[in-house]
Amino acid sequence: MDTVNRGPAGSDVALLIGRVLMALIFIPSGYGKLMGLTQFAGNLTNMGVPADYAYWVAVAAGGVEFFGAICILLGLATRYVAILLAVFTLIAALLAHRYWTFTDAAQILYAAGGGRWSIDRRGA
Repeated sequence: MDTVNRGPAGSDVALLIGRVLMALIFIPSGYGKLMGLTQFAGNLTNMGVPADYAYWVAVAAGGVEFFGAICILLGLATRYVAILLAVFTLIAALLAHRYWTFTDAAQILYAAGGGRWSIDRRGA
């Protein structure tokens, strides 16, 4: 039984929208991994995962991403799956999505600013 008082019904709508949007991100990505396990395992090996474990890591990662997103979409074990997907996302970010290496965009924004349609430009 859920005994948490979440306030007005609008928060339930916002939670549903958030769950749907999360599922739209994770389901296609997880499905792609599961349908191409051998290729995904090869990519993991290239990223430093030992070849002996890469296939099983691929199965686990694809499964967590795909089935976890389905659970989020349905609202099944939401809190636990949300933590699992957060850990998955952190590991994926550290292993494969090395955003901190993309400095070109940051340098361009630093040099040019936010542009005409930005809050920065409001008073200029």
